[in-house]
Amino acid sequence: NQFLPQASGRQKQSVALARPVLQRRLDDQPVVYLDSANTSQKPQVVIDAMTTFLEQSYAPINRSAYRLAAEATDAFEGARASDFPLPPLEAGYAQQLFADAATAAGYHPFPKPAANASRAYTNPDGARLGACNYCGHCERFGCEANAKGSPLHTVIPIAMRNPNFELRTQSWVTRVNKDNGGRKVTGVTYVNLMNGEEYEQPAGMVLLCAYAINNVHLMLLSGIGQPYDPVSQKGIIGKNYSYQNGVSARLFFEDKHFNPFMAAGGSSDLIDDFNANWNFDRAKAGALGGYNISCGYNTALPIGFRPVPPGTPQWGTAWKAATAKWYQTGLNIGSSGSVLSNRYNYYDLDPTYKNAFGLPLMRMTFDYPENERKLGRHAANTVNAIAKSMNPTHLAPATSRDSWTVVPYQSTHNTGGVIMGASPGNSAVNKYLQSWDAHNLFVVGASAFPHNAAYQPTGPVGALTYWTAGAIKNRYLKNQGLMV
Repeated sequence: NQFLPQASGRQKQSVALARPVLQRRLDDQPVVYLDSANTSQKPQVVIDAMTTFLEQSYAPINRSAYRLAAEATDAFEGARASDFPLPPLEAGYAQQLFADAATAAGYHPFPKPAANASRAYTNPDGARLGACNYCGHCERFGCEANAKGSPLHTVIPIAMRNPNFELRTQSWVTRVNKDNGGRKVTGVTYVNLMNGEEYEQPAGMVLLCAYAINNVHLMLLSGIGQPYDPVSQKGIIGKNYSYQNGVSARLFFEDKHFNPFMAAGGSSDLIDDFNANWNFDRAKAGALGGYNISCGYNTALPIGFRPVPPGTPQWGTAWKAATAKWYQTGLNIGSSGSVLSNRYNYYDLDPTYKNAFGLPLMRMTFDYPENERKLGRHAANTVNAIAKSMNPTHLAPATSRDSWTVVPYQSTHNTGGVIMGASPGNSAVNKYLQSWDAHNLFVVGASAFPHNAAYQPTGPVGALTYWTAGAIKNRYLKNQGLMV
């Protein structure tokens, strides 16, 4: 009650009116509530929000895909007390044109979240990031400004501060070793690529963090878990490989210059109206899933990025003239779409081809099922409608990918193969990414995802990594065994 005497009469009245219980009178005296250290009285606005939640959308947040859960998540996330620690990256001219066209079409564009620091920033682990200078050489290059949230800058240096951490480069793990009973792993075997010598590294616990595809490969090579068979549908390891669906349109303008060489890795605006949006009528698309649409530049390298209009010769003087003319004036609008799991999309060990160590290469069997083809066609129609509304001089329209091909490059966002779940009967790891077959083995990465969402899996992979690390530290090391 020490704060009440300092408040004005109007402030006291406002507090009382906001909290219904304080409007009561006991023995003809106003209620003075002093027990706030244990139970605080709720304002009417909180009571109203709780009532609405309980009556209309009582569901878990951030972990379920049905509509009530999505509404609950939107309400929870919309009430954040603090914004992101940094503002979005500066928008380029191409992004602005796309955002204007998308808004005019009734969509809701926003800056794409990126792992580039828009301002100088020190993260919670003490890693200092510089501000992005939009050099245009982001993807596939190091960052002279230390503006990228790369593990080379934000993870490995922090780990190396610990005396019990050692980083062995030029090392290729060939298998995870098991004990005689096969219920625990005992370490790994690896090859020193500098001299070809093979070593065994004993370990009380092994974490596979070798990228989604390599995680699956190591599980298959090590004989951990039953390999998946698409015919019988038995087995788990290799199951549910998923890629991404996407389309792209290229626009050319005689009277606009975009300076594509000035960009960051995430210099894009995008719309999510056909992905995390319950008002998107998927029945009209005839497909499950969703997609986002974005526009901007990633790494428009002076040699690697050579946009030319349809009909341009593929080589020679005319091609050279076209690349010089249209480099500054071309932009892309692209979509990134989900791919659901399918029994015939999977990984296994190749029966014929082997790597440099004499071990079977991993084989990927994949093509787009009809659901994803329909989703791609819907995305192409949407992209082309936005593109045409921007009145380009030339337009290379988007077309759906009805059959997958390794060329041209599309993305590196592969998922599945060591999928997570609640039962060893239909998953390889539990919710802590702990192997059902060996409790001291954890398989961390997008290999755990049973399908591929429209977005890149980087964010969920990072979240699951923190989740797994917390479970290992706070639970597993205290009581080693299967966590359920």
